[in-house]
Amino acid sequence: MATTAKLFNARISAQKCRLVADQIRGLQVNRAMEVLAFSEKKSAFIIKKLLESAIANAEHNDGADIDELKIKVVDVGEGQRLKRLSPRAKGRSNRIIKQTCNIVLKVSER
Repeated sequence: MATTAKLFNARISAQKCRLVADQIRGLQVNRAMEVLAFSEKKSAFIIKKLLESAIANAEHNDGADIDELKIKVVDVGEGQRLKRLSPRAKGRSNRIIKQTCNIVLKVSER
């Protein structure tokens, strides 16, 4: 049985987050934690916290054995875009778009 942890509107672009997600997809949980711990990317910290949440959910809700857990799915999609304005010359403005992403992580024993 797969256990899910979700994070919506993380303040990082989906493209940057997918780089780290591709590294841990399909790994054992303890190996994935090692990879995330030594990565210097901002998204590694975010995904590591989400993985810890998924492990806690699997242990508490499903009674799963932590040593046998494996990452089944890491899905990163675009979230809401935060639209901001930056002042320019002569009373004009430029639009600044701040990207967010939605992350879904599933772990299972098989």
